Formats: sequence, C-alpha cells, structure tokens
Amino acid sequence: MNVWITVLLFLVGLLLIVKGGDWFLDGAVWIAETTGVPRFIIGATIVSLATTLPELTVSVTGVLQGEVDLAVGNAVGSVTANLGLILGISVLCIPSVVSKKQFHLKAILMVCGAALLLVLCRGGVLPFLPSLVLFAIFAVYLGNNIVDAKAGMAESREEHPERRTVSQRKMCMKLAMFALGITAIVIGSRLLIDYGSELALLLGVPSAIIGVTMVAIGTSLPELVTTLTAIAKKEASMSVGNIIGANVIDLTMILPVCSAVSGGRLTIGAQTTTLDLPACLTLCCVAVLPPLFKGKFYRWQGVLMLALYAGYVVLLVT
Repeated sequence: MNVWITVLLFLVGLLLIVKGGDWFLDGAVWIAETTGVPRFIIGATIVSLATTLPELTVSVTGVLQGEVDLAVGNAVGSVTANLGLILGISVLCIPSVVSKKQFHLKAILMVCGAALLLVLCRGGVLPFLPSLVLFAIFAVYLGNNIVDAKAGMAESREEHPERRTVSQRKMCMKLAMFALGITAIVIGSRLLIDYGSELALLLGVPSAIIGVTMVAIGTSLPELVTTLTAIAKKEASMSVGNIIGANVIDLTMILPVCSAVSGGRLTIGAQTTTLDLPACLTLCCVAVLPPLFKGKFYRWQGVLMLALYAGYVVLLVT
C-alpha cells in the first residue's frame, strides 16, 4: 500500500506541474497577443521563467534535504530532456525557420553556459564565486530579451495603432491564472522531490539516475505541454523560445543558486562530470548549429536528438 501511495503522490505532483504550466501557457499567449511582443520572446522569457520554476524548486529543495545528486541531476537532466526529447519532437513535427535576430545570441549563450558549467565542474565541485560568471551569462540573456521585447512592442504599435486597452477585469483574471499556476507548480515540485527520492529508495535506483530521468523529465513536462500545444496550434516560435530560454536559465542560474545554498561549494558527482554534462553539451551543439548557419531546423535534427537522448538514457540504466 505504501508503494502505491508513493506512486500516487508522485503522479499528483506531475499532474500539478502540467496543469500549472498549462495555465502559464494560456496567459503567455494572451500577453503576446495583447502587448505585441514576438511569441519567441514571450516563450524565451515569461514562459521559460515559469516552466523553469519546477527545476529551481526541486534542485534547491534537494540540496536543503541533502539530496545533492538528485538536485544536480535534475538541473542538468532537464536541459538534456528539453533538447533531446522535447525539442527533438518539436523539430521532427515542425522544422521551422528561425529569426536570426531573436535566436542567435540566445542559442550561443545556451552553448556557452553548458561548456562553462562543464569546465567549472571538472574538479567535482562547483564553487560559488567562479559560478558567478554563469550569472553574468544569465544577465546578458535577460537584457537581450528586454531589448527584443521593447522593439517588438514598438513595431506592434506602429502596425496596430488601433489596439485597444485591456479591461481591468480581464487583466486580473490573467494575473490570477499566473498565481494559480505558480502555486500548482511549487506544490507539484515539492511532491516530486519527496516521492521521487522515496521511489529511488524503494526501487533500488541511485538518486542521480532518478534525477536525470524521471524527475528531470517530470519537471520538464511544462515545456513538453508547451511544445505539444504549439505543435497543435502551429506556434513553433513559442515552443523553441521556451526551450532555449528554459535551458539558459537551468544552466546559468539553478546550479549557482544551489552552490550558494550549499555553502558556496556544491559537490558534483562523477556521473555528472563524465556523462551528464558532456551529453548536455553535445545535444546543445546538435540543436543550435544548423539553425545558426542555415537559419532553420531540419527533421533529421529531430531524429538525431531523439536518438542521442535514447542512447544517453540507455547508458544511464546499464
């Protein structure tokens, strides 16, 4: 009975995360339509910040509870799952063209974040002070998004000068949706970390593997929901922006925060330095190099990313 209760509560946590992410997505689409900010930028800012909240909550909570392997594995594993699984599905279904102005710098920052994290963690420890360089990348990312958002809003005002003011009631409803989504994500993340650890113990699976597979994919479900919804509505820009943005935040903010919470020296396991981070960097390169040089994604990229992710999971469980 205890096992079934654990599984049930774990699934409840996943459900809350999915529903919370869904509410955020609805609000994000409304914001894009109301403000005129490009969908890629909305995906790379509001949606990615919202959908990254589970990874941040799970990882920080894991460090505070002594589950360091689970915390680190979740942050890195979420990036790998976002690229190999979720972006792979998106690119396979919708091999979209990208806007160089909006995509290039963000993609480069993602690759730089993964490469720098790999270098900083080589000694088995992520010190807080050197990890501040990752925060600098995060700051550049946010600054670039603000500039792009302002440009998009100005362009929208020129093209649609008749755009009407939003009613206060509707704005309150959308803000309430954001608040409810945040609450669902935080509660779901807490259930995920608690019962993900318990499942690892019951099944005899190491916490590090649970972190980079079940929990990482679980906390990436908001991104998956966004992607599947984007595929259905043919909104590829929102999906790609969300995934790139979420990955930059995962790589440049979550582990430095965990390092600060752990006292300035976050212990990094051997699996993370020898397998998880190299796999993450490889998928980053496969994901961004073709659109950087050719300006679009290709279906073969989606196939390759899914195959690489499948191989990575096989290596974890063997």
